[in-house]
Amino acid sequence: MLLTTDVKLFTGRATKYLAEEMAQHYGQPLAKMDVLQFSDGEFQPEINESVRGSFTFIIQSTPPPGDNLLELLMMIDAVKRASADYITVVIPYFGYARQDRKDRPRVGIAAKLVANLLTSAGAHRVMTMDLHAGQIQGFFDIPLDHLNGSAVFLPYIQEQNWDNLCFASPDVGSVKRARIYAQHFNADMVICDKYRKRANEVAEMTLIGNVEGKNVIMVDDMIDTGGTLCNAASLLMEKGAKSVRAFCTHPVLSGKAYENIEKSQLSELIVSNTIPLKQQSPKIKVLSVAPLFAQAIRNTHEHKSINSLFLTPSV
Repeated sequence: MLLTTDVKLFTGRATKYLAEEMAQHYGQPLAKMDVLQFSDGEFQPEINESVRGSFTFIIQSTPPPGDNLLELLMMIDAVKRASADYITVVIPYFGYARQDRKDRPRVGIAAKLVANLLTSAGAHRVMTMDLHAGQIQGFFDIPLDHLNGSAVFLPYIQEQNWDNLCFASPDVGSVKRARIYAQHFNADMVICDKYRKRANEVAEMTLIGNVEGKNVIMVDDMIDTGGTLCNAASLLMEKGAKSVRAFCTHPVLSGKAYENIEKSQLSELIVSNTIPLKQQSPKIKVLSVAPLFAQAIRNTHEHKSINSLFLTPSV
């Protein structure tokens, strides 16, 4: 059945490289849009073709600075006011997801605030990948499709034919992710239990489990400064691991992250391209999520299930 609703794919400046690849896999060029820049730093997205009655997808990750989020909100508002029929916001990396609870007095819950802003701006649906905490899906009062990085990482691991695999969670928060990978390969799992004195600084780490003679793969949703993963890699090697690799969906890589990775005992860090790398490193390999998102966009437009694109083995 032919669909009468036109599809429009737009992108913000932060994720243009990824949106172009998505559009290529989808088989349609990106729609025309400019961002007007004023001398004081203010900017204004301008849609340069009709979107009236269209099925519109706006692609933009929201890492810092905050202009990336603001640009996304302004693009949603622009296509809404131009009478787009249905607006799906594709956010490969959902920024502010770490602020998902009130863990200290007098702090906000930024992840919920961002969910409210997207809805208020006019989004009808959100598509994202590997949220820092799965329960953030409950912050949205509109449909949310939560794709999983394992759809890209699991086939890659399968192709490498590493023997004596063991999967590790670099902290308690990633136990569920590590268990999914371990179950898929029928392998063992260990946990690196960390204690923080303050944000981005690990004070102490202990290992729960045995890694003697194993090729260990750590799994996490993101890597920021790299402190946790690098400390965990040292601990795992100290406990007799044969090698240590890490798979992290979102390469935030701030501060001294690249230096930390280069000096670490990690054999390899495999990430996706939800966020562009700030610099190249021989230890970092990037896998593209563009084909996965392109298929999810197609299925959404054609009103088909995308269950197979984000469903993972039960735990």
